Amino acid sequence: MAKINGNTIKPGMVLEHNKGLWVVTKASHVKPGKGGAFANVEAKNLETGNKLNERFRSEDKVERVTLEQKEFSYLYEQGDALVFMDDATYEQTELQKDWVGEDRVAYLQDGMKVVIEMHEDRPIGLTLPDQVTLEVVETEPTVKGQTASSSYKPAIANNGVRIMIPPYMGVGERIVVDTTTGEYVRRAE
Repeated sequence: MAKINGNTIKPGMVLEHNKGLWVVTKASHVKPGKGGAFANVEAKNLETGNKLNERFRSEDKVERVTLEQKEFSYLYEQGDALVFMDDATYEQTELQKDWVGEDRVAYLQDGMKVVIEMHEDRPIGLTLPDQVTLEVVETEPTVKGQTASSSYKPAIANNGVRIMIPPYMGVGERIVVDTTTGEYVRRAE
């Protein structure tokens, strides 16, 4: 870990402060007419989700943390845990469903590649692929003449997620969905 000056803090950096890991969400640098420069920093704790507003003077030293990013494959669900395998070492890691987040668990598919950010061999964050391919298992029937309409209709994908799809699509269609917004992107090839 490297010590950095308080005036060099930027959004996106991960800092070790008050015995916790914090990701900087906002940083504004202030140079008052009188006195030394400082940075107003807003940060979020990576483990608890708590927020922090702190003022760092330019002479303050802060530990900057670099997270190691490793690629893992999703294997299977085991009770309240999800099992992932490190693609390089073939070691298996279990993560709790509530840590991953119910909204993201639904998008996991067998063999899916995910990136897990680690700090001192402890998982800190998990990143899913930007898009996944799903199959429509339930939706309203297609109505003739509605293909030109711009309104979307509700559907349920094979992972149980509700999604809005174009009116001309039906059951059995394969679609690409954005994992961050949960929105329909396009028809899958």
